[in-house]
Amino acid sequence: MAGHSKWANIQHRKGRQDAARSKLFSKLAKEITVAAKMGDPDPDKNPRLRMAIKEGKSQSLPKDVIDRAIKKSQVGEGDDYEEIRYEGYGPGGVAVIVETMTDNRNRTASTVRSTFSKNGGNLGETGSVGFMFDRKGEISYPASVGDEDTVMMAAIEAGAENVESSDEQHVIICADTDLNDVSNALEAELGESETAKLIWQPTTTTDLDLEGAQKLMKLIEVLEDDDDVQRVTANFEISDEVMAQLSE
Repeated sequence: MAGHSKWANIQHRKGRQDAARSKLFSKLAKEITVAAKMGDPDPDKNPRLRMAIKEGKSQSLPKDVIDRAIKKSQVGEGDDYEEIRYEGYGPGGVAVIVETMTDNRNRTASTVRSTFSKNGGNLGETGSVGFMFDRKGEISYPASVGDEDTVMMAAIEAGAENVESSDEQHVIICADTDLNDVSNALEAELGESETAKLIWQPTTTTDLDLEGAQKLMKLIEVLEDDDDVQRVTANFEISDEVMAQLSE
């Protein structure tokens, strides 16, 4: 999602990612623990765990943290976590999906609802905005792995649906149910990927002006600061001109 990706770059330039690194590591470790608990502690036998570890590595999660997270799954930790998805509308009518992992459903629901209402949004029922997104698998490689044609051919042979190439990276999109198979096929051809994960891909986007973008970013920031929130996805689009103003 172009808007969300651009905003992540702005956050990085402003140092916000560094300030929140501890919180990010905690969320990545939680996902690894739960993935290992739900399946096999061996990532070669557990696709979800393998993807969680890859995502952790892409965010520079230390190996010892990954190992501890897997060990926690074997001593009973992670038993009480449940995954809950919340859907609603943010400022400007932007559709927002909030994926959480919590050991207290009431606490999380209350916090998410309050965050929406205090930041110009409205929390809806499950399915209220989900129809505006498709569940997809996303695999990324650095641009240095090969030119666009090389990656496109490898992606087609692996069973992917689409490739988006830029000066920085290649992003391969596939059906959500094919993520593990496509990822394995690509790695056999191109080597290990940077990331491989499930995403919500918007089928339609909402353009935002500067004021709307500022309000939406505030909502996303507060949601992502919640320990129970794993990921936030929104279907916004922001022009380069507005992005430049946000960066100032």
